This record gives sequence, structure tokens and C-alpha cells, in this order.
Amino acid sequence: MDDILSLLCTCVERGKVNRKSPHPADLRDHDGADELTKKAVEMGIAPQTILQDGLIRGMHTVGERFRNKQIFVPDMLMSARAMVSGMEHLKPFYISNAIQTKGTMIIGTVKGDLHDIGKKIVAMMITGAGWNVVDLGTDVPTDKFIQALKEHPNAVVGLSALLTTTMLNMEQTVAEIKKMSSTTKVIIGGAPVTKEFALKIGADAYSPDPQGAVEFLNALPARTN
Repeated sequence: MDDILSLLCTCVERGKVNRKSPHPADLRDHDGADELTKKAVEMGIAPQTILQDGLIRGMHTVGERFRNKQIFVPDMLMSARAMVSGMEHLKPFYISNAIQTKGTMIIGTVKGDLHDIGKKIVAMMITGAGWNVVDLGTDVPTDKFIQALKEHPNAVVGLSALLTTTMLNMEQTVAEIKKMSSTTKVIIGGAPVTKEFALKIGADAYSPDPQGAVEFLNALPARTN
């Protein structure tokens, strides 16, 4: 059992999606995260164990390496693709509650901003950490965040912006969220965003990288929706 989970972890770390994937070269014609997750399920390994000791462990290493500038955005995207390919085999267990998520995060790029890559990476990392993610996409107005929060009242909200002009829209969104529910946690991020700006607009946290967002979420008390 440990062998297949270690292999799965390695595939996520190195971005090996499936057997057909040519990347990385030294793993050509080897099973990837797709096949290994399927095999682990067929072997009867508990879905929660596959998630925790295979996929999540791999993505944690990826997050740390990205933070330390040992890998870069293309590498992280490949790892995220590998993780998602494995998660497909675990979806039925989420539906049946055989896998318990840590909670829900609503994430979106704020109104006026169409940048998506950074937000998608964060969403994938958070999914890989065992959270349910509601991705609202880009150019998201405040009322769309509010509606999603009504549907998932215990969710954490993540706001992204890549422009100095659009990051100003975060302030209104945070204010409306806190007006609706003062206990809702809001984390913000994006290239121009700073910790000082987060404090100024009343956000609960700021993270300069995906791993920081995961660590913030994992430090929160367990929550259900």
C-alpha cells in the first residue's frame, strides 16, 4: 500500500498526469496519477488515505517548492493537472461522504479583472488540500460572492486581483461580506496586494502564494456546509 501511495505522491510532485503524458521524460511510459489513483481505489485503500497520503502530500511538497522558488508556474500547473486527474477517481466518494472535506472555499477574481491563472492555481491547491472549492471565475461582482455565500454559509471567501485598479474593488466586496456575516473569513491575494492593504480593507488574511492560502485554511476550525 505504501508503495503505490508513494508513487502517487511522486507523480503529483513531478506533474505526471497519466501513462500517455510525455512529461517528465524519465517517467515516460510509466503510470501517472490517473492510473495510480484508480489502482489504489481498486486495491481497496481507503479513499481518505489515498487523498491524504498520496494527493495532498504531493501537493504540499509542490506548494513548498513553489514558495521557495525551486519550481515555477508551469511546473505547478502540471502538478495541479496530475492532482486533478487523480481526484476524478475520488469524486464518487465525496458524494457518498466516504471522504470528508475540511470545508468550502468560495473563490473568484474581483469585478473588472479577467486574470485567471493565479486564481486557478490557488483553487487547485486548495482542492488538493482536501477542501471543496466553489470557483466563481473572473470579473465577479460583489453580489455574486454574496449569493454564493448564502448557498454556502460556512464557507471561507477568497478574492483575487492582478491589477492595482481592480484590487480597489476588493474593499467593497469585503465590506458587503462582513455586513452580511461578520464571522465569515476572507482572504485576499494577487500581485499588487499586500498585507497592509488586507488590514486596511478589513480582510482576515493575505497570502502571497498558494501554499500560504492552504495554511491559513487548514488553521481554521473545522466547518461544514
